[in-house]
Amino acid sequence: MIRLYDTIEPNVIDEELLKLAVEEQGPQEAAGQVAKQEGINFKDVKSLQLDFQNLSFNNIETIEGLDTLVNLEDLSLFSNRIAKMDAMDSLVKLQVFSIGNNMIDNLLNVIYLRRFTYLRSLNLAGNPICDDEEYKLFVTAYLPDLVYLDFRLIDAHTRELGDAKYQYSIYELKHRENQIQAKLEEEQATIAELEKHKAAYVEYLNGPFLFDSLYSEDVEAAKLAYLPGVPELLETYKTKFVEICQNIFDYGLVQQEKRKAEVAIFYECLEEALQENRKQGLKEVEDFDKIYTAYLNTIRNSNDIQFVDTKMSECAEEISRLFDRLMTLEMQLVEQLEETINNFERNIIDMVGVFVENVQGLMAQCRDLENHHHEKLLEISINTLEKIVKSEFDEDLPDDVRALFSDKDTVVNAVGASHDIHLLKIDNREDDLITNVTSWCTATVDKVHNDELDRNRKRVKEINQYVDHLQTDLDNMDFGDLLD
Repeated sequence: MIRLYDTIEPNVIDEELLKLAVEEQGPQEAAGQVAKQEGINFKDVKSLQLDFQNLSFNNIETIEGLDTLVNLEDLSLFSNRIAKMDAMDSLVKLQVFSIGNNMIDNLLNVIYLRRFTYLRSLNLAGNPICDDEEYKLFVTAYLPDLVYLDFRLIDAHTRELGDAKYQYSIYELKHRENQIQAKLEEEQATIAELEKHKAAYVEYLNGPFLFDSLYSEDVEAAKLAYLPGVPELLETYKTKFVEICQNIFDYGLVQQEKRKAEVAIFYECLEEALQENRKQGLKEVEDFDKIYTAYLNTIRNSNDIQFVDTKMSECAEEISRLFDRLMTLEMQLVEQLEETINNFERNIIDMVGVFVENVQGLMAQCRDLENHHHEKLLEISINTLEKIVKSEFDEDLPDDVRALFSDKDTVVNAVGASHDIHLLKIDNREDDLITNVTSWCTATVDKVHNDELDRNRKRVKEINQYVDHLQTDLDNMDFGDLLD
């Protein structure tokens, strides 16, 4: 039997197709027009049908392009050419999934759906796997939380039979899943910890990472390590170097917590000031509203045009006084926040300055260790050269190492090149740390100033618009009866 869509070119799930489908299935009135104008946020989509239709030709072969639909609960891919269920990992809230009338022919593919913990209704009717006599038992066993299969309620007897038939396979599968989940959680914890270290600007300083990087591209050091006494010298150097790096790391984490606390305290003070100012502003508006309402009632109930003019002038003066009081409150807040922001800026700059100064001191210790190691290594290398020249050196050396000891210049240059590489790596790590923490400091302070500037502009605009509205309402009052 040839199905209609077998003669139609396959389609691809892309942003354009998703947009078209959402627009067709979404609201069609004013809300739909607004969505089209402002653009579709796929994160808001909870239900989507990509069924085969003569109109849109959703003749889909591969599931793809659904990554942005993170809140999707109901998905229909009914009547397409799909042979495999995959690439839906981001649909973590999926509850209803219809993929009937497709080309899925492997029961094992159902196992992919185990990741969707909220999945309760599944339609696979019309796929080749449905012809397998174990179809229902397999699906109900491997998807134990499923309630409906192919639009039918899964009965207890079918579930029991499936559990009994596949219990050992599922036990092994759960064991593997648990191992994978544990590994995933471990990886996520590692990533989270690294992000914490990066936020403190001391990533990879809690161990031999920086020390190992000194030698990762140092060809000469690898050769010199063959010399007698150098392995022991190198081990001593590494122990002391790593200890200093750990000190920087520990100190960095402590300082990061202090910076976070300083920022948190600042924003608490900021919010308290804003809340108090809003409270005072609302009180001013409430008090004025009573006066304003009384004036309007008096004006409306009067037949004396001269009296009305007087009261309107008085009301306009009240509006002007309200404007002055609200602007005074705003100016008081600006002055208060300016002092708070300036104190915060001084504190955070001082904290970062102290941090940088102490890190520079610790990095200087790393350079001192490198200089000391360099001197000792050079001394060993020169002594080795002298012994080789006098034929007093009995150790076996690889040919490329022995080639270094052709003359003194070659030895000195090799040791010097190694030393230069190490110092450059130390300098670069120090520069990175200082640049990053200084940039954070600047960005944080700039944001605080810019946010306050934006807030002030917005508040002044609100006050002006509110007062203008009051005055406009007053000016536009209907006095037709008085004029008659």
